[in-house]
Amino acid sequence: MMDPVRNPFAPGAGQRPPELAGRDRELTAFEVVLERVSRGRPERSLVLTGLRGVGKTVLLGELRSMAVRRGWGAGKIEARPDAELRRPLSAALHRAIRDLAVRHRNPERVEQVLGVLKAFALRANPDGARLRERWQPGIDVPAAQGRADSGDIEIDLVELFSEVAELAKDVGTGVALMIDEMQDVRPEDLSALCAACHELSQSGAPLVVVGAGLPHLPAVLSASKSYSERLFRYVLIDRLDRADADLAVLAPVSREDAGISPFALDALFEASSGYPYFVQAYAKAAWDAAPSDPITAEDVAVAAPEAEAELAVGFFGSRYERATPAEREYLRAMADLTEGRDEAIGTSEVAVYLGRKPSSLSPARDSLIKKGLVYSAERGRIAFTVPHFGRFLLAREE
Repeated sequence: MMDPVRNPFAPGAGQRPPELAGRDRELTAFEVVLERVSRGRPERSLVLTGLRGVGKTVLLGELRSMAVRRGWGAGKIEARPDAELRRPLSAALHRAIRDLAVRHRNPERVEQVLGVLKAFALRANPDGARLRERWQPGIDVPAAQGRADSGDIEIDLVELFSEVAELAKDVGTGVALMIDEMQDVRPEDLSALCAACHELSQSGAPLVVVGAGLPHLPAVLSASKSYSERLFRYVLIDRLDRADADLAVLAPVSREDAGISPFALDALFEASSGYPYFVQAYAKAAWDAAPSDPITAEDVAVAAPEAEAELAVGFFGSRYERATPAEREYLRAMADLTEGRDEAIGTSEVAVYLGRKPSSLSPARDSLIKKGLVYSAERGRIAFTVPHFGRFLLAREE
């Protein structure tokens, strides 16, 4: 029996796989960004887009690690649709400043920037809030006055980013701000973020934003600021091709001095369609199911129901449970019309299928978009944000 303790696969939300296959192009491109910005050359901020389960969060974490290894200040936040940006942004930049402080020779200058950050953070407290209700950012210096504390998020972001970027410039590096689930940043905050990035890019300040989000994120950014199309470089993160999907399995298995047959790799790719999260889930189950080395196609077949049951609960089911009855009806209609395939469908087709007026379905559709279950990459069409979600819904009805 294959030793389950040595199983290299551990699928999880944002968990780095044992082999980060198929992302060399993105890593190399970011290496160029870091070097160019460090040398004072202009470079656009970066936006990663893709479906759930393609590894955007993992890649975002890897890019952050690359920046830290080069001496950059780097912080990461996960946006939430019901939360303003000041608090998480303050925590992320606090982390970035601490990264830079290790290399900076002037502690007073570091404290000065921390004071500006604290002033920015304290504006997250609503006016008139009682002292005991006021949030404290945990920055152990007095708050500065007259800098990044106007209450206008756009003005304050420009001033704060400028201060932090100057601190990085002192030590010859830069600042990288990673924003996951970027489509969930509130519209007013997103507009301010775009404006601040635009201002800093014009001045050549060494600060880049790396955002990650669902496929409709470019449209969200464009609606926020028309120039966002030129402000960011958009990178589509997609499923792995066959060679990379095989590498994602072969390399970890080989490092454990184990083997896997070519037919098993065929079966794994067919089951996972190359989506990184699914590759990990099916490979883990196949390892555990294999009675001996090497892993065979039969082992994959035996393990598939176990992997699918786990995905049904942790990957699909947790999202489905968030939907209301009306939203579930909409989702099931999408699944029926696409016959479980990962493709877009016309919103008018959903209305005809359900025998309803399109306007009556708008609330359910808009709510599903806000919950991140579907997206609209082009007007009048809708698709699942989760690969194989339609297949899951059809199987659920059987």
